[in-house]
Order: sequence, then C-alpha cells, then structure tokens
Amino acid sequence: METNSFAIDFTGRTAIVTGSTRGIGRAIADQLAELGCMVIYTGTKKFSDVAAGENREYWQLDASDRGSVAVFQERMLDLPRLDVLVNNAGINCNDSVDGLDDEDWDRVMEVNLTTPAKLMRAATKLMKNGRDGGHILNISSLFGVIGRPNRHAYTSTKTGLAGLTRSAALELAKEGIIVNALAPGFILTDMTKKMLSDTQRRHLAEIIPARRMGTEAEIAKFAVFLVSDINSYMVAQTVLVDGGISVSPGFG
Repeated sequence: METNSFAIDFTGRTAIVTGSTRGIGRAIADQLAELGCMVIYTGTKKFSDVAAGENREYWQLDASDRGSVAVFQERMLDLPRLDVLVNNAGINCNDSVDGLDDEDWDRVMEVNLTTPAKLMRAATKLMKNGRDGGHILNISSLFGVIGRPNRHAYTSTKTGLAGLTRSAALELAKEGIIVNALAPGFILTDMTKKMLSDTQRRHLAEIIPARRMGTEAEIAKFAVFLVSDINSYMVAQTVLVDGGISVSPGFG
C-alpha cells in the first residue's frame, strides 16, 4: 500500500558524489550527509578535509587519469553496498571549432563522459547485487540541451551524458536502478563568481525569467529528490533547473 509520506531519509544508505570538494557537488554531498547518508566525497587531491564529520569519507579521484579511475572502480567494488552515484565532476574548455587542440578535446571527453560511464558500470554491478536497486544521477548542463558558441567540446559531452542516461535508464529500470540526469542553468558558485564579471551577472539576471542566477543549494535539493525513494517512477529524464532561461526568447 502506498503512503503519503514525503519524508526523505538516507539512513543506512551509501552514496558517491564525484567532484564534491566545492560547488554543486559539495552542496549535494553535504545535503545527503545531513539526511543520514554515508557519503563518499571525491576530488583530485590526495587528502581533503571537506568530508570531516559524521557519515563522510574522502576518496581521491582524478577523472582525467585512467589509472586513477581504475583504482577508484576497484575500490567501489569493495563497498558492501552502494545506493546512490552522482556523476558530478566535470570540466570546461572554451575554444573555437578550429582552435581546440586534440589534447584538450580528449581531456574534456574523458572527464565529462568516459569516466561517468565507467563509474556507472561499477555502480551497476554493486546495485544489481543489492536488494534495493539504487539511483544514478548524471549532472549534465543547460549547454547539454541548447547550443552555445565556443563550447563544442563541453556541449558534446553534456549532450552525450543525457544520451547515456536515457540508454542506461531503459536497460536498468527493470533491475530497480533509476537513472536520470540533472541539467543546471546559470548557478552562482565560486567558479562562476570568478568567471563572470559583475556586468555579465547583472545581464543574466535581466534575461533569466526568474530574474536571478540559481544557487548551489537549489540544485542540491533537486538532486536529493531525484536520488531519494520519493523518486520511484521518474526514469531516463534530463531535468532542467535553469530559472526558465532555456525557453526564454531573450537568451542568445
């Protein structure tokens, strides 16, 4: 019998959130930990204090290094259980179509698309062996849904991540493993504060229908919903959380 409870409780669950030393990844990992989840934070440094506190661990992962990814996969498979994987780690590289070199292209592909696919592979093995299935969430982007000049490598990977999500979700739904993607719009993070001038941020606030950039906490709330038991039937979707800018005629 279905209940009407909307309480979110991750007690006894284990999650991995990649790229969680700052920004959106950190906000998602912190929110999960606060809700009782055992959370494995990841970053490129050997040690980090971001996971200080109850129900938290830190594992090193360089998503651009295949050796690091292989070690991480093996470590994942030693976990007694895995309930949630959030593929958040990503990089950007702005350049023209005829100006981007092969090394930069390959690195963006490795971090944003190839490594998430590899981690999904390991997570799926664990989740299939468990009794409760699990949730996999891939963090895509507004630019995985719409185009933008000088972002063809980044956009290619984020669009590919949405395709990977759909295909994997159709395969794994019967196993009780729910796969979705979340596509944030312009979010006010430490990185965007450095990248965008005050003038650019004011311009965005004018053209975003919600009249402001989003926050890390807002994205974390959607992510937590998507990997919680409350989401038992949304499958294979890429959910845009962008203040409406993707459908705004003023965006260009």
